[in-house]
Amino acid sequence: MHSLEIKDLHVSLTESPEKAIVKGLSLAIKTGEVHAIMGPNGTGKSTLAKVIAGHPDYTVTSGDVLLDGKSIHEMEADERARAGLFLAFQYPSEVPGVSIANFLRAALQARLGEGEELDATAYYKKLYSKMDLLKIDRKFTSRAVNEGFSGGEKKRCEILQMAMLEPAFALMDETDSGLDIDALRIVADGVNALRGENLGVLLITHYQRLLNYIVPDFVHVMYDGRIVKSGNKDLALELEAKGYDWVKKELVHA
Repeated sequence: MHSLEIKDLHVSLTESPEKAIVKGLSLAIKTGEVHAIMGPNGTGKSTLAKVIAGHPDYTVTSGDVLLDGKSIHEMEADERARAGLFLAFQYPSEVPGVSIANFLRAALQARLGEGEELDATAYYKKLYSKMDLLKIDRKFTSRAVNEGFSGGEKKRCEILQMAMLEPAFALMDETDSGLDIDALRIVADGVNALRGENLGVLLITHYQRLLNYIVPDFVHVMYDGRIVKSGNKDLALELEAKGYDWVKKELVHA
């Protein structure tokens, strides 16, 4: 079992250190668990995911993030990825001229030691196995990464990347953003197919609707840079019914 622990994390913009975004957030996740973070726009949800992944636009001013008890603070983004972290972007980038199959092959090759070579037969066996699991047509991997993709196809591409890289923890940043109901189900089916004791998921979302399809073990409400309320899936339904103003009013009267 692996663990991801966020300890009293404080984060500011690198170019504007006086602008605090995350303000003392603590959270512990284990493999096998799905945690959802909900909250209004501008409260620091996406910043949290990017900071864990090692985005240079943000600076940790205090606190720490521990992977299996070890700080990742000094690790570059690629080192964090190799250590077992995966970030699914809200708006995935296009990589023109590079097929999905070659992109994934390069990503797996980069994880091998110097002088080691990825076995092509084993690679394609694994690729086709994961595509079958996710119900993805095998022709899909001949397309350039995200080039001309619909929202659902971009998310499907990310789920395939996650399946192939087999991270310990997947950080899914607003993965339902801009998706219609069919695309949402594609993403949910993919995540649910990969869900299990070897994967921990941090699912960042603004709306409850995604949680109808990916049912979380824990739900946390983030407000003004920190987690202010935690519970089970019922908390998401309560938020949907009452809105985020309800949380604000509770904090005022606390």
